[in-house]
Amino acid sequence: MSSSHQLDVVMYHFVRPIEQSPWPGIKGLEAAAFDTQLDYLQATYDVLTPKDAIAAMRGDRPLTRRSCLLTFDDGYKDHVTHVFPRLEERNLKGIFFPPACAALDRHMLDVNKIHFILAGGTDPEHLGSLIDDAVRAHPSLPEPDTFRDEHHHAFGYDTADVIYVKRMLQHALPAKLRTTLADDLFAQTVSQDAGSFADELYCNVDDLRQMYEAGHMIGSHGNAHVWLDRMNAEEQRADIFNSFQLFDAIGMPDSNFTFCYPYGSYNEDTLSCLEAMCCVAAFTTKPASATPTSDALLEIPRLDTNVFPPRAQAAPFAMTA
Repeated sequence: MSSSHQLDVVMYHFVRPIEQSPWPGIKGLEAAAFDTQLDYLQATYDVLTPKDAIAAMRGDRPLTRRSCLLTFDDGYKDHVTHVFPRLEERNLKGIFFPPACAALDRHMLDVNKIHFILAGGTDPEHLGSLIDDAVRAHPSLPEPDTFRDEHHHAFGYDTADVIYVKRMLQHALPAKLRTTLADDLFAQTVSQDAGSFADELYCNVDDLRQMYEAGHMIGSHGNAHVWLDRMNAEEQRADIFNSFQLFDAIGMPDSNFTFCYPYGSYNEDTLSCLEAMCCVAAFTTKPASATPTSDALLEIPRLDTNVFPPRAQAAPFAMTA
């Protein structure tokens, strides 16, 4: 069974009151804008449950009109505080993808250390200079200019200075130095108590269980939120398998699970691991609409919240026209 209609999978991260918060520089969607975007999506699309969306991608359920699915990455406390009540009021369901280490161990993800370092008010040019100083002090590394030639380039919504900080702390530097630098900069610019910060930032098991029992889907975002395509097959398998501890804690089965690639990072080894583990659907960060029965179930594209109109009566934009 096939359908001529497409599925737009919407990707969210932070959804919170941002401008009046202690972190006005954080990149995310204002909670009030989420309300108006939901108005728009409900007026424009058939907003599917996760079960129906996956059935449509398999070709088991025809789409009678343009449809969308709501997905939420990284397991932020925002999702139970600001997203969950709004979805419940509208009888909408989504998929939530928390990394297991954040929910179970209250471990700050490296990606979030970087988010809040950059949102803390320190000039990213100055942060880049501090990183350059650490590079110069490391005897086995090339000069900072070598890294800047490769990584100091604007991309997407970010300036070259911001991208430089992100890339250097995400993957460009050796792992031990990245961790030390991120921890030091986080302590200097954000908080000296990363554990307490993590408790406030991420959903806990009870939060996720509440959403699961209300009919939302909880998927895997891996255990440690790592770049999977930079790991060998056995390391990838171990990270994905370890993420099932969260399913056990919530009280849900780990068979026929959904997955979301951290950083959008994966390769053929990842696909093989997920297929062997009976993953029913996996979501990328490739910016496109999904075509049922044509797009692979383990490589479903998604559209960022920022490409959708923030008001209910906005005219359709090019991607969904």
